[in-house]
Amino acid sequence: MKIAVAMSGGVDSSAAAALLKEQGHELIGFTMQLWNQRRNINVDENGDSLPSRCCSLDDVYDARRVSETLGMPFYVLNLEKDFEESVVEPFVQSYLSGETPIPCVACNSRLKFASLDKMAVSLGCDKVATGHYARVEYDKAANRYRLFRGKNHWKDQSYFLWELNQEQLSRAWFPLGEMLKSEVRDLARDANLYVAEKKESQEICFVPDGKYSEFIDRYLDHENRSGELPESGEIVTAAGEVIGEHTGIHRYTVGQRRGLGIANEKPLYVLQIEKARNQIIVGGADELDSIEFIAKGVNWVAFDEPAEPVRAEVKVRYRHEPATATIHALPDARARIVFDEPQRAITPGQATIFYHGEEVVGGGWIVKT
Repeated sequence: MKIAVAMSGGVDSSAAAALLKEQGHELIGFTMQLWNQRRNINVDENGDSLPSRCCSLDDVYDARRVSETLGMPFYVLNLEKDFEESVVEPFVQSYLSGETPIPCVACNSRLKFASLDKMAVSLGCDKVATGHYARVEYDKAANRYRLFRGKNHWKDQSYFLWELNQEQLSRAWFPLGEMLKSEVRDLARDANLYVAEKKESQEICFVPDGKYSEFIDRYLDHENRSGELPESGEIVTAAGEVIGEHTGIHRYTVGQRRGLGIANEKPLYVLQIEKARNQIIVGGADELDSIEFIAKGVNWVAFDEPAEPVRAEVKVRYRHEPATATIHALPDARARIVFDEPQRAITPGQATIFYHGEEVVGGGWIVKT
């Protein structure tokens, strides 16, 4: 088949391309230039650039080198404007609204895969391949494409793909879905790929040091929008008692314990962030537990929107162990999720995923209740 391959410059996408090449497919490699490194937003207090190992210019060079090694044509798609409009700006606005966003989900489905899929169709490609640890299977009886977790649950990346629609899933190919990370490394070594030992990036690509609030400070300052930064305000208990002062709601997240600056005989955690009142609400660990929440932007993958409640295992963040819940579909692509047992720190802005065992039932975005 003729396959468009997303080449990130990392070992996973490179190994996926090598495997497809070995199988005899015709490949075209694509790398996406996303974050404009030349704007010098990611600098430390001395003005020195912060290191980045994801979506950087070095990654573009690595992807090109791997493509040359595999003898496949290679193109760079400049999506810097789209990336800033559809990923970075919503990320900033989400934090300013008192949420804790996960931009990698929207980036993977709405920008990376969607852009590559359109390009692949225009070039007559049969499939779009990436290095994600996930699986897609066609159910002939249901005439539906189904999305499954990767074999290695620790590396499973189905969490980032739940927004893909049936048309996109029909062209999606994840060659690494049945493999372990160690097997992927071995594959890259056997193919003599330059990136076989390359380390993985653990942070959001445009925030290489993981300091989100500092990035937002720098970003808005660079855009001459520092006036949008939240002002300091009250830290209060759930009962409304003022016990401290915060330095801006974008510096806090639900479940946070450290950095509150409050001496208390028992540990205090952020329970809620109230933008309207510019307050951080804190309390004990037991107050972090919730039994239900609302999700918006729900995409049903395994079937069309159900008329009856659905029993499933639900994640409320990437490293959350799925917990059994009942999902009630609501109008306007929303849903109410009710857990059998309370779950800790359900955080607005995060993605939630619904599973039936290995299969992705659907997903959505957690909103304030």
